[in-house]
Amino acid sequence: MEWLNYHHLFYFWMVAREGSVAQASRELNLTPQTISAQIRTLESYLDEQLFERRGRRLHLTGVGQFVFEYAETIFATGREMLDALRKRPSGAPMKLVVGVTDAMPKLVVHRLLQPALELDPPVRLAVTEAPADELLADLAVHRVDLVLTDAPVTPRVKVRAYNHQLGECGVTFMAAPKLAATLRKDFPRSLDGAPVLLPTSDTMLRRSLDSYFERHRVRPNIVGEFADSALMKVFGQHGNGVFAIPDWVTAAVQEQYHVEPVGPAEGVVERFYAISVERRLKHPAVVAISEAARNDLGHSEPAR
Repeated sequence: MEWLNYHHLFYFWMVAREGSVAQASRELNLTPQTISAQIRTLESYLDEQLFERRGRRLHLTGVGQFVFEYAETIFATGREMLDALRKRPSGAPMKLVVGVTDAMPKLVVHRLLQPALELDPPVRLAVTEAPADELLADLAVHRVDLVLTDAPVTPRVKVRAYNHQLGECGVTFMAAPKLAATLRKDFPRSLDGAPVLLPTSDTMLRRSLDSYFERHRVRPNIVGEFADSALMKVFGQHGNGVFAIPDWVTAAVQEQYHVEPVGPAEGVVERFYAISVERRLKHPAVVAISEAARNDLGHSEPAR
């Protein structure tokens, strides 16, 4: 049996709908080269040319128009199926597919999603982690119901998605006990030359921390940069450097990693967002996540 790669079909459908590779790439927040390669793969598989170029614009061939009409039906049916499943009266668990960006701390993700697991009827979670652009593309075609991130979708991202701010909290520097005791003296000046573990430069927290260091005129010794926040904490646990975490989870981090607070990063704020294709949240589990987070994050305090 032959199988059609619907991922390739989706990129073709987006280009045909938007009228150009460039516009589709902006809509999906992907490079034009990536989209063009996917379409060439589909054309090779079908052994048909789907587009022809007239001047600077792409136009569907006869076969391309034929395929586009089927693609319209396929993706419309998929959306209808998801809507029907979410609304069905059934004793089966609701399914919630959540995409999590790399920068999100794992303990924060757990705390955000916990209210969904406490619902009646129950919810079955499916959680995937990936870069934001991949998750937004999945959101556009309903492969995920929700994206959790520390940064809002900006206007340059043409995926039709809405930001729902879940809340915000301060940030605290943490370290292994011996290092923490040393750095607490004359904090934050003590951070000058001190070993630090930082998130990667493409994250909101990293940009905020860089500004914090500039304001206080300290130049820490950057020992490591981490895309995975959990791995950063493991290095911090073993005394390799001081690291910053949201106040919302300081107690859990202290208990799990046996570290201690050094001091608050005054002026640094972590914000968390749920990104959805709905302007108004409807999925019962997503509503529960949003309501619990807004209430809980509003009462977070720094570690002492």
